[in-house]
Amino acid sequence: MQTNLADFIKNTREGKEADDILRKCVHCGFCTATCPTYQLLGDELDGPRGRIYLIKQVLEGKVATEKTQQHLDRCLTCRNCESTCPSGVQYGRLLDIGRKVVEEQVPRTLKQRFIRSTLKTLLPTPWIFKPAMSLGQSVRPLLPKALQNKVPVKQVAGLWPQQQHTRKMLLLDGCVQPSMSPNINYATARVLDTLGIELISAPKAGCCGAIRHHLNEQDAALNDMRNNIDAWWPYVESGAEAILMTASGCGVTVKEYGHLLAHDEAYAAKAQRISALTRDLSEVLPAFETELVGRLQGKLRQRIVWHPPCTLQHGQQIRGKVEGLLKALGIDVQMCADSHLCCGSAGTYSVLQPALSYQLRDKKLHNLLATKPDMILSANIGCLTHLQSGTDTPVKHWVELIDHALTNA
Repeated sequence: MQTNLADFIKNTREGKEADDILRKCVHCGFCTATCPTYQLLGDELDGPRGRIYLIKQVLEGKVATEKTQQHLDRCLTCRNCESTCPSGVQYGRLLDIGRKVVEEQVPRTLKQRFIRSTLKTLLPTPWIFKPAMSLGQSVRPLLPKALQNKVPVKQVAGLWPQQQHTRKMLLLDGCVQPSMSPNINYATARVLDTLGIELISAPKAGCCGAIRHHLNEQDAALNDMRNNIDAWWPYVESGAEAILMTASGCGVTVKEYGHLLAHDEAYAAKAQRISALTRDLSEVLPAFETELVGRLQGKLRQRIVWHPPCTLQHGQQIRGKVEGLLKALGIDVQMCADSHLCCGSAGTYSVLQPALSYQLRDKKLHNLLATKPDMILSANIGCLTHLQSGTDTPVKHWVELIDHALTNA
């Protein structure tokens, strides 16, 4: 693709990166075939190729409009197009650059500013979010359906293991997961304890930065990232072998710290180290397959359907690991039709674009439930909550199934 970037961005770090990405795009259109919003809306500008064209126009000096912003807002950032693209176009990074420029040019309505400001303040701030979620769960039956969809039934976390081990890994608690589904991290700690690994949570670590970053508060997001690096660094220096992610949405962001902070002389090297140490749970547990099979052989007979989050299969490019481990443990693992497509959760997308989000959820659930599963398993808090809001079939994090089996072995 030929480019001629405008002077305001041409020689900037973002401009150079955008130029490199744009020049890789050959307009082949393969990306539109796997874009969820294009499939729903049938509009070229609601697919990756069209959005790339809009971003190119803006970066070349054409003033953005509300329609430009709307088409970029409708993108789920699922990055399915990156998995499809034969030219290796890093669409997600280009979208971040484009959205930032458009945000500066197009004032949002008062309603939009209020909703986005609330999300940026509420979700990444545990001392606000936790009591709000607790209150919501206590009155959940009285809430309107739209709010019930965002407030999962309160879960019992169980006990955190107290045994110390030589092998230690850091855990990112996450900002919303401890309040919405604390059982996930507790289950992970118990499973790893059984395997001789101690899970440690750094008290000063907070939101990974994804929420603010994707809502165009990119400077605030970088500060979230710096805060986590500072919180984790003493543990890294003392020998923690990995930084473990139980939410794939957080994992894909932390793995990009090295890129996002590459321009920061004070944090660039540390950020690269943090990204290199970051592991999704699905990259850790398969190494213990033999031991887990020995402990659980014949004890797991459920029929499950696996929903791979976009942040796992497209963002982190991790495929097959969870399914492989579960099958080795004797579980009947099904994959649904169009398993590569997004469920519509996508962070704050279900709040900001509810109509599209719920259409995608219902399509996904139709395909998942067609496999007649005992339960649906996934690996990201957003997907779990979003899917559970549309079905009575249990929707669980995959580690919960292993934890339950080990506890009752």
